[in-house]
Amino acid sequence: MKRFLACLALLALAGGAQAQERLGERGGPGGSRFSYANPSAAIAAEIAFAQLARDKGQWTAFAATAAEDAVMFAPAMVLAQAWLKGRANPPVPLAWQPHQVWSSCDGSLMVTTGAWQRPDGSGGGKHGWFTTVWQRQEKGGYKWTFDHGDETREPIAEPDMIGAHVATCPERRAGPRPAGPPPGARGKPAKQPKAPPVPFDPTRRDGRSADGTMTWRVTADAAGRHDFSVQMQVDGQMQEIRAEHVTGG
Repeated sequence: MKRFLACLALLALAGGAQAQERLGERGGPGGSRFSYANPSAAIAAEIAFAQLARDKGQWTAFAATAAEDAVMFAPAMVLAQAWLKGRANPPVPLAWQPHQVWSSCDGSLMVTTGAWQRPDGSGGGKHGWFTTVWQRQEKGGYKWTFDHGDETREPIAEPDMIGAHVATCPERRAGPRPAGPPPGARGKPAKQPKAPPVPFDPTRRDGRSADGTMTWRVTADAAGRHDFSVQMQVDGQMQEIRAEHVTGG
């Protein structure tokens, strides 16, 4: 735990400072006061997620930390909240640890990867890797919107330090400031209507950060075989930084 706390402090300094310097407190598109990269926030969310699974049960933790439209595999791709509703927790929850985090420049989208273990009580058990996509919420904080993983033959070694990567920020362009309310206007500005929900498609799902510096996509079949990829802006160009294939089952 001490190592994790030290990593969080370093991630906050390394990731947040660069984006805040480029975007300012009110950030990029959307003008949110949360619009800056803070990789430590995703690591903290992942650690709290794992702790909740130990304290309250695995599926209880998944449901409590998932966004409304989050997806997972069971083994086909499903809407997580519907699949998790009322589901009994397994007797022994998974344990997991984040090893790396990638963040969009504005921090609206982050991806974590790491290792998981499921002990069987005899000194053995199963182990593997996981990847989670975290989306910042309107009032701050993060919920996961995509989660998957797979087994490995050998346990995954824990790194000495958690790796943190932040997308290259878009160049700021000079221009007129948005016009304020007309003289004499009172009250709060009208809220913009929310976009209608996208119909669920069990064969594909994708997402992007508010500033466009990070995108992700998953394509799947009914058996649970699927491919997941993440693209991030690096030195002004979108580059694939993760490409994962799961055979299903």
